[in-house]
This record gives sequence, C-alpha cells and structure tokens, in this order.
Amino acid sequence: MAKPKQLGLASLTALVTGSMIGSGIFILPAQLANLGSLSLLSWLFTTAGAFLLALVFSRMGRFLPKTGGPYAYARAGMGNLLGFQTAFSYWLSIWIGNAAMALAAVGYLSVFYPVLSKPYPACFTSIAFIWVLTAINLMGVHTAGIVQLITTILKLIPILLIGALGWFFFRSEHITESLNVTSPHLSGFNLITHGATLTLWAFLGVESATVPAGSVKNPTRTIPLATLFGTVIAAVAYISSSAAIMGMLPIHQLQKSVFPFADAAALLFGSWGKALVAIGAIISCLGSLNGWILLQGQIPMAAADDQLFLKIFSRLNKRGVPALGLIITSFLISLLLLLTISPDLVKQFQVLILLATFTSLVPYLYTPVSEILLLREEKGRLEKGTVCIAVVAMLYALWALVGSGTEILSYGALVLLVSIPLYLLSARKRAA
Repeated sequence: MAKPKQLGLASLTALVTGSMIGSGIFILPAQLANLGSLSLLSWLFTTAGAFLLALVFSRMGRFLPKTGGPYAYARAGMGNLLGFQTAFSYWLSIWIGNAAMALAAVGYLSVFYPVLSKPYPACFTSIAFIWVLTAINLMGVHTAGIVQLITTILKLIPILLIGALGWFFFRSEHITESLNVTSPHLSGFNLITHGATLTLWAFLGVESATVPAGSVKNPTRTIPLATLFGTVIAAVAYISSSAAIMGMLPIHQLQKSVFPFADAAALLFGSWGKALVAIGAIISCLGSLNGWILLQGQIPMAAADDQLFLKIFSRLNKRGVPALGLIITSFLISLLLLLTISPDLVKQFQVLILLATFTSLVPYLYTPVSEILLLREEKGRLEKGTVCIAVVAMLYALWALVGSGTEILSYGALVLLVSIPLYLLSARKRAA
C-alpha cells in the first residue's frame, strides 16, 4: 500500500490560519462595539496570550511530535487521567464548535437565499455541509490540506482588503467618542477583560498544527514554523480589519449590525461589496470547518491508539484516515444540530459557542504545565525563559477561564466531572 501523502509547511500553516479565522472575525466587531472602542486593546491582550501559547505549542511540537498534540503532551506530562480529560474536552470542543461553524456558514448564505434563515432549512443545510467536508477529509489529509490552503487564501482577501483600504475612510472621532459605552457598569480593565474573552474565540486553533503530527512532513521543523506563521497571519488580519471597521462606522451603527464586514464593504465598494463579504464569510466558515473536521478524527485516534478511547476510533482506511472516528463524530454533530434547533439562528449559534468555549481552554491550561514537567524530567533543569513563557501562558489560560463567566465555568466543571467515570470505565476495560 502506497504511503499516504503528508502535510507540508504551506498546508499546515493554512490549517492553523484557517482553523483560527472562521466565523468569529465576521461578527466580532459588532460584539466589541457593545463594549466600546477601548475593546480594541482586548485584541492586544489576546494576541499576546495567543503568541505565548503558540511558543509553548511550537516547543512541544519540536520536543514531542506525536499525533494528538495537546492530548499527547498532557498524557506524557501528567498521566493517563489528565491526558484522557484533555482528549475528551478537546474532542467535545471540536465537534460542538463544528456545529456552530456550519450554522454560521448557513447564516451568511441566507444573504443570497433568505429561506435558509428559517430553522429547518438552516439545520439540514448545516448538516449537508458537515457531511460534504467529512467526505473530503475521508480522501486523506493531503486532499484536506489542499482544500484548506485554497479556502484560507480566498477568505483572507476580503478581510485584508478592508483592513488595508478601510483606513481611507477612517474617522478618529468614532474611536475617541465611544471608548466605554458600558460605563459605569464596567471599568476600563474589566471591559478589556470581557473583550479578551470574546476575542479569544477567534484564536482557538493556535494548537492545530500539533494535532496531526503523524501526518506532517519533518514535524520537528514544520510544526513550530506553521504554528508561528499561522498565528502572525491571523493576528495581522484580525487587528487591522477590526480597528479599520471601528473607525469606519459609528458605534451605534456597529452595535446594530448583523454583518459588520458587509456594512464596511458597502461603504468601500458600494452595493456589490456586501455580496463580496458574504461570499468571503461563507468561504471562511467552510474553510475553518474543513480544518476542524480534519482534527476531529485525529484527537480520538491518538487516544484510541493509547487505549484510552474506543478502539474503533483508531481504525484507518486505505488513505490513512481514521474513517470511522470521522463518521461517528460527524454523526454526533448532526445530532447536536437537530437537538439544538431554534427559530433564532443567532441564539442557536450562541448556545453552541457557550458549550465549546470552556472545553477548548482545558488543553491551553494543561499544555504549559506538561511542558515544564516534561522538560524538567528530560533535562533535569529548566531555562528561566522557558519557565517564564510557560507560566505566563498558563496564567493567561486561567485568566481566560475566569473571564468566561460563571455559566461557562459551571458547564466546564460538569464536563470535567463526567470525564472521570468515563476514564475509569476505559481503565477497567484496559486492565481486563
């Protein structure tokens, strides 16, 4: 059997960039407008945190290039239980987030086909997107990587256009006159903290290059470079476009906007600008969804190889893809979309995001801890710079967890509690 083609630097960088740049960027300017223009500083805090995490994942990708990324690091550094917790929570965050991503794509598609704003057409179209992209991923990681590279390039065009040309329509008073529209409810620092929780959603995926490590060419070199390059590209796109839009449109208009990028594009290009951005948003969501569907099979496969998940998740097809794991997870996504169906598409999207946020933060907390433990065991001592970066990255993840709110924390605590009996069940089977 021919060896399956692997992911190179370009495809892996596209996986990182494409996984991060999804639905969030197209709606975040409106969400941040409800706080005020001071929330632009939230991007700086989140970008700094994302870079710290990127450095941690880059070093771990070089030190331990194993399929599963955060799961492999947590298991190696802290044992089977926390490794299982990481795999379980990360897997949940992927397929719950994928449901939200599919819904977002349908939401933008409703600009052209209004019938898709109704609950049942929206639900079944979302499910169709899931299965089309699952079929693409079943053809192999190389094929999925090519699709990811193309969609990433296409999605960046409208974002970078607005980020570059929007400055010609920039009005400084739109920034200076609405620094904090929540006052006196939130102080400046609390506003930035809340904004950083929102902007963190846009950077989820910084670790994605580490997950399919077994399918990457020269992983010890490619994974760190792809992680850092992808994070830089996403950060430039996010900050330039968000700042430009906040300077282009009055805060009261942004607060009411459903498609802030479309409103900005209409100002730049006229009526056809809205259609351009809607197409870009659809490509963005589907491109990001393609990357996350690739990852949804890799995490349970890595855990199943270590006998922590059911063995069925580790069975590969002739193209080296964990086919049954992909299919099972896509079935769960479809079921979740049916169970959460709502007349309000935005409300359904928010419910799914709420469920996905905490579970995606667990690996960000465990990985820096694992790095310190593993490097200390390997070298017997630690460099101060390495420890400082890992500790600050861990504190950033904790800050994001606390800033996510009590409701998300309660959901997350429930997920972690549920993972313990599931782990004990898998341990019992493994012992038998």
